[in-house]
Amino acid sequence: MTDEARRDRGTLRRPSPRVRRRRVIAAIIVALVFTGALVGSIVLFAPHPQEVPVAETPSPTPSSTPEPTASATPLPEPPLKLTFDRSTFSIDDPASLWVVVNKLRPLNPNNYAAPDLISTPVKFANSPVLRKEAADQVVAMFAAYNAETGKEMQIQSAYRSYDVQVNVYNGWVAQLGQAGADLTSARPGHSEHQTGLAVDISAVPATCALDQCFADTDQGKWLAKNAYKWGFVLRYPNKMTSITGYEFEPWHYRYVGVELATEMHTTGIKTLEQFFDLPAAPGYAK
Repeated sequence: MTDEARRDRGTLRRPSPRVRRRRVIAAIIVALVFTGALVGSIVLFAPHPQEVPVAETPSPTPSSTPEPTASATPLPEPPLKLTFDRSTFSIDDPASLWVVVNKLRPLNPNNYAAPDLISTPVKFANSPVLRKEAADQVVAMFAAYNAETGKEMQIQSAYRSYDVQVNVYNGWVAQLGQAGADLTSARPGHSEHQTGLAVDISAVPATCALDQCFADTDQGKWLAKNAYKWGFVLRYPNKMTSITGYEFEPWHYRYVGVELATEMHTTGIKTLEQFFDLPAAPGYAK
């Protein structure tokens, strides 16, 4: 039968436009499926490089503290003691520059007096007697402050003998009671002033003398930043009463020598008790 005859009989018909569109779409879908299967097989069987774990940064929530994220830069370690010979001087000998005197460590003998006490040639409110090395360094430190700022400091109090400390301590007891006095003044035989190495410093003119507000004066700020260069450490730092036994005294500096003062400054260790691994001394032995 000829094509013309078939057309006449309706057995060979031209597809409609809708049918042709459906066939084209079907062909495209088949091609996409085939292509996806081919790519998947390539990825599946291809060698993979070694995976490197990536630290995820958790999202902080108001009720929790975010965990620290991974960092290529290591976090700084807590301050550690540098290589330092801590046996250079004794911490027990009252004649030592490093002697540690506190409520648990009285001087021995308790009426000790250093043999090299001299008058310190600087401005003062009370007797400026110190051991010679400490006195020389006070002079140099005061001169440096004056040269840098044009301002002055003075000695408010320095060496006090055992007998003088008896009178000072009893005066505080009369004023504050024994518990209050023990936060402010040392009992006789337990005072750093008796070593000839401790000095109370005030401004000229005297501002906040023997008061915690001295920390906010120009002199107080300068000393806190620079005193170590001349061998002095702030003996009773803020928030260290549980270790030293005394309230914050930003005016009270103790001479320990440039080597030890620099070591404590560099390591960030605040007290002699901590540096020499001694027990805290918040109170006197019973």
